[in-house]
Amino acid sequence: MKKAIVTGAGLSGLSASAYLAKKGFEVDLFEKHEIPGGKARIFSAEGFTFNMGPSWYWFPEIIEKFYNDFGLSSVDFYSLKKLDPGYRIYFDNDLFIDIPADKDALNDVFETVEKNSSRKLDKFLKNASQAYNLITNRLIYKAETGISGWFDWDILAVLLKFKLHGSLAHYARSLFKDERLIRIIEFPLAFLGAFPDKIGSIYNIVNYGCLKFGTWYPQGGMYKIVDAWVKIINDLGVSIHYSNEVEDFEVINKIVTGIFTNKKSLHADYFVSAAEYHHTEQLLSREFRNFTEKYWRNSVISPSALLFFIGINTKVKNLIHHNVFINSDFEIYMEDTHVNWKWPEAPSFYVTCISKTDASSAPEGMENLVALIPVASGLEDSGKIRDHYFSYIIQNLEKITGQIIMDKIVYKRSYAQTNFISDYNAFQGNAFSFANTFSHYSKLNKLLRNKYLTNLYYTGHTSLQGFGIPMALLSGKLVTGKVEADYNKLHS
Repeated sequence: MKKAIVTGAGLSGLSASAYLAKKGFEVDLFEKHEIPGGKARIFSAEGFTFNMGPSWYWFPEIIEKFYNDFGLSSVDFYSLKKLDPGYRIYFDNDLFIDIPADKDALNDVFETVEKNSSRKLDKFLKNASQAYNLITNRLIYKAETGISGWFDWDILAVLLKFKLHGSLAHYARSLFKDERLIRIIEFPLAFLGAFPDKIGSIYNIVNYGCLKFGTWYPQGGMYKIVDAWVKIINDLGVSIHYSNEVEDFEVINKIVTGIFTNKKSLHADYFVSAAEYHHTEQLLSREFRNFTEKYWRNSVISPSALLFFIGINTKVKNLIHHNVFINSDFEIYMEDTHVNWKWPEAPSFYVTCISKTDASSAPEGMENLVALIPVASGLEDSGKIRDHYFSYIIQNLEKITGQIIMDKIVYKRSYAQTNFISDYNAFQGNAFSFANTFSHYSKLNKLLRNKYLTNLYYTGHTSLQGFGIPMALLSGKLVTGKVEADYNKLHS
């Protein structure tokens, strides 16, 4: 029987394991931690259950298709609740705009802010639907070919017609004049890894996902997604080896023949790494690495993140499930993060309060908060710096809630660059992989498979451009297609 080893039990590793097993491979999955999930893990403390990773459930219809590939549906594992409002964006002076789930209500919100903007929003979403259909039905499945896969007349026609090769920032400003509406369009860019004028307008699909299809929440928490995929691979016969960190690859005659972990060794025919790409390459001799250290030093890496997991022993006012805080110095903050690569003076940030939706996440009468600041990767990380930004966030929360929060905190944990490095071997402590730029996409054909060791493949957020749950699951499906094609070619 053909055998495959997958390293890393994040969502992409779970996905790759499932698709490989479905294709008839005998699969062993190795994970360094005691539980699966990778960056989508959870932890519990003092009666609170904190989500450590993705918190936005967007594009439910795309996620559904992955379950459908196995004759399943998301309802086989969890129920989804559509959040309304989907999220709240705070601006200066405590002003905020709620993003409703209903499209007509959303039009009313835009119209209240700027006359005739609802018509422009319709235009924006119509163009975004073209990008969405192009990417979800065509382009992402050409990822393994890199830029050469774009040379299809239908694809080029759409790109040129809607000017999707331009920046999202420029596109938003060509439609809207009010800064608040522009910020609604731009805020996801903080996670995409480059300055707004460097992010292609093709990423209006992110806005399309949240504004058109809404923001959802799996009852019981985001970790239900991980539980679902663990059940899928268990039912397919995948063997999972927890607390097994891969330390080396065995290579003979330019073929990977096995792995060595901190506990055991195992041989296989094919190897898929869902671990951090740079880290995986460090386990190989220099002659077998796809990229040089110079390449990595010169790459545009997405931000890291400074997170705070906070338990509060009272209910807080004026927060909903998802809350985005954008200050008037947003451009300066983005410059500090994506151009100057330094700790920002007054960062914008995000707070999720899942206890507003999920009572099981906190003790009765208490709140579960996770605060996140996207910050440049590769910065100094110290307790003093973390304390400074924790105070900054709490001061802002106290301002908008009108409550004293600092004295009500019963649990606090911080998580930043050094944690991303120690837990995930993340290059420069990044949280979101490569920046989502056109130049990176052109290298994707080099990212899915090792060009020297033809049975070593890569999956995960550093091998497929994009972010979020759908792209993690897709990367596992794509790499399986690559492995299967190579296997069939070899045995034809």
